[in-house]
Amino acid sequence: MTLGGKKILLGITGGIAAYKAAELTRLLVKAGADVRVAMTEAATRFVGATTMQALSGQPVWTDLWDARVNDAMGHIELSRDRELILVAPASADFMAKLAAGLCDDLLSTLCVARRCPLMVAPAMNVEMWQNAATQRNAGTLRADGVQIVGPASGGQACGEMGMGRMTEPADILADVRFFFQPRRLAGRRVLVTAGPTEEPIDPVRVITNASSGKMGYAVAAAAREAGAEVTLISGPVSLPTPAGVARVDVRTAREMFEAVKKGALGADVFISVAAVADYRVKNPSAQKIKKANGHLSLELEENPDILAWVAAQPKPPFCVGFAAESENLAQNAKAKLAKKKLPLIVGNLAQDALGRDDSAITLYDADGEHPLGRGPKLELARKLLEHVATRLSAKK
Repeated sequence: MTLGGKKILLGITGGIAAYKAAELTRLLVKAGADVRVAMTEAATRFVGATTMQALSGQPVWTDLWDARVNDAMGHIELSRDRELILVAPASADFMAKLAAGLCDDLLSTLCVARRCPLMVAPAMNVEMWQNAATQRNAGTLRADGVQIVGPASGGQACGEMGMGRMTEPADILADVRFFFQPRRLAGRRVLVTAGPTEEPIDPVRVITNASSGKMGYAVAAAAREAGAEVTLISGPVSLPTPAGVARVDVRTAREMFEAVKKGALGADVFISVAAVADYRVKNPSAQKIKKANGHLSLELEENPDILAWVAAQPKPPFCVGFAAESENLAQNAKAKLAKKKLPLIVGNLAQDALGRDDSAITLYDADGEHPLGRGPKLELARKLLEHVATRLSAKK
């Protein structure tokens, strides 16, 4: 979509990534946005106000006491006609200010006095990003409804490697475009399962499926962005809960099944992303099993098929399954679609996606195959939810 006429205030804070704000401004303006730029004093040491004025086509604002603003209330007037405030880059210091509600310059005061949504793109050294205080501040901002874009991982200006790079301008533009899309799942209730399950062998050993949970968490985040009320039932993973999502933690397939039974029948959409273990140990040991002659025999029994149970209910929610295959993707995904009588299934090759931040997926439904290509998992999740919303509208 274009950003024709969308009014954005772009905030720039101090850091070497400020040079990327020039390209971001160019992209936003090219997409049709009305971009007003506000810079901190530190930002002007990395990129000139004249550059940003030339790219945005508007005066650049840096001073809380700028005489050009009526009544010296720039912190009020400069944001009142804006639909979004985007701070890119957002330094660790600036994020700390936002989290604490501090406002001692024009940009921070604009953010605290805003009426419109706020999006920030962090940029800092890897150690600064991983610092406990920065992570607390990021968590506070998410809880306050601030959308955090990135950061990305890679080489940094200081020569170190790791998380903290500002997301590339083209990717931030994609997030801004998505922000302005209609909330097509507003009023809908979406239930998502994610991550693996663990089936105990004894107190220290388990049977499990390899899963990072990243795709399921991306789906939950995308559903929330689309306006849905989202519940995420998660197996054991080390991922933060997406903002605005209710999370239920489980361990075993049976625990996940019980949690799904409580939530599925009140849901409009059920998206089964979790890599549920197909089998569990029939009689797990209460004590750690000791090695004996190098052999161990386990008697396994089948776990419940959670997705099939939900789809078989008299009035099921719109059910979406996932088929992570190692070969014959289309054949296996279509077979699963038919066997479980699903309206939609998502197929991907496990070896191309496991543990990665990107993937390549194809949707299968009664209308055929719909390749979504390769991209970040959140971007693919957004496309998936758009397809779901379209199917729901057609069904209605």
